[in-house]
Formats: sequence, C-alpha cells, structure tokens
Amino acid sequence: MNNMIYDVAIVGGGIAGYSAALTAKNLKLNYLWLGDKNFGKKTVKAEYVRNYPAFMGDGEGFVRTLEEQKAEEGILLTEKRIDGVYKDKNGFFLTAGKENFSARAVILATGVELSAGFGDDFIGRGVSYCAVCDGALYKNKKIAAVLYSEEEKDEAEYLASFASEVLVFSKYPVAFQAENIRLIEETPKSVSGKLRVERIKTDRAEYEVEGVFHLGKSAPPAVLCGGLKTEGAHITVNRDLSTNLEGLFAAGDITGKPYQFVKAAGEGCTAAYSVKARLNASERANILEKNQNQGN
Repeated sequence: MNNMIYDVAIVGGGIAGYSAALTAKNLKLNYLWLGDKNFGKKTVKAEYVRNYPAFMGDGEGFVRTLEEQKAEEGILLTEKRIDGVYKDKNGFFLTAGKENFSARAVILATGVELSAGFGDDFIGRGVSYCAVCDGALYKNKKIAAVLYSEEEKDEAEYLASFASEVLVFSKYPVAFQAENIRLIEETPKSVSGKLRVERIKTDRAEYEVEGVFHLGKSAPPAVLCGGLKTEGAHITVNRDLSTNLEGLFAAGDITGKPYQFVKAAGEGCTAAYSVKARLNASERANILEKNQNQGN
C-alpha cells in the first residue's frame, strides 16, 4: 500500500493529463500522474497535427517533442490503469488492481472511448472492465473476455485461474497457456439476461456465460467514480472544470467535444489551477477554524 497522500492524482496519460501534470509541477503541487505511456494511442497515430500552436508534423513527431519536454521538465508518469475512484477522509482513494493511492483532489483526464464496450446496463450484474477487481467473483463459472488489444492477454490468463472456462473474443491472433481458455474468432455484439448476464451474442452465434469482461477498455466515468454526474460518455463540468463531486475535476476529451489536442492541453492546465485554488481555500479554512478553536 502506498501511504503517500498526494495533493492531486491525475488520471489519464494523454495530452490533458500531461498538461495537468506539467502545470501541477510548476504550481509546486505534490502530484501523481497515472496512465499509459506514449500519450495515448490517439496521439501517436495522428496522421497530422494541425491545430497545436508551434508544431507541424505527424503524431509520432508530436510524441517525440512531448517526450523531450517531459524529460527536460522531470515530469513523472506512473504506468497504472485506475479502475476505481472513491471518496474518503483524506479526499480520494484510487485503486489500480491490488494497488491503491490517496490524494486530496483528482483530475480525470481519461479521454473518451469512441467505440465503447457493450452491455453497460449490466455493470455490477455480470459486466466488468477490471479482471483483478472482479475475477475472483467468478470462481468455477463460465465467462467471456473481450480483448481490445494484445496487451490484455495476461488479464485473460488471470481470469482463467478462477473461472471454469473463459471464452476469449479477440481480433488478434493470441496464444494462451491456460487450458481452460477457448479462443473464438467471432465479433461480440451484445449481452443479454434477466437480472444478470446469461449470454453473449456474436455476429454468428450465442454463448451462455455468467460474466463478460471488457479487457483493454476504460470503464465509463460514472462507473469509475460512483455518483459522478455525466451526460452520455462525457463528464459534466463547470467553467473551472470542477464536477458535482467536491475535489474532483475533469479535463480533455472526457468533458466533451471538440476532441482536439489543443483543447485538452488547455483544460489540463485549467484543472490544475483549479485544484491549486481549492487546496489553498481549504488550507485557509483550516487555519481559520484552528484559530477560532484556540480562541474559545
């Protein structure tokens, strides 16, 4: 367990998250930046970056420039995928599989899945986005795992250590060691059931399962953090990028269109300044309360 309480945890390895981390460092905040390396697949795969001031080139060139600045400024990225954000006495408690972190404030900059998973109405009733979080709940049960990248192979193997059988749906030619994994070369489309998941449907057939795991997809924001106000795939924010949850901010594509690097960078910066203002206000309030108590 990490006992450090950070001023702010920044969730998301893209441009918004990087801008927030860069600004947080300049504001002398004790920050924790969590996410994937290379500033996100969308960034490195961009054919041409047209709207970012002072840069001309493709996504790979853009990432190289960002990496140079990141190294020069000493910005640290912790390569973890956060699967839960919870309110606690210190502010927020974040989980990444079996690891956890604490922070006084959080900036969500996870981006938005342009091709989301399916069956989200069954979340908590058989649909999950986290193998480590929920895998043990399916001991000796038949489940399905939908792989959205080859990197999630190990998570499917992990599920196989609990389940009686794992049906893996992947467009990638993946080889598994576990004998109870069955690779099915079909495209999953939907899940169905009454109170819980009972089957998964593909473009060719239906399979009876008791759980479906989306491996490699980010959980919808309302699932990532309970009670968060959203509109579709986007988080509802105020002008200062605060959300309906005190101390929780959002930036980048997750707040809505336009899905542009320059917009994400600006919001990341703004969110970090908003966190600083909130923490300053909280400290002033604590000092005032302490002085009042001493005077009584």
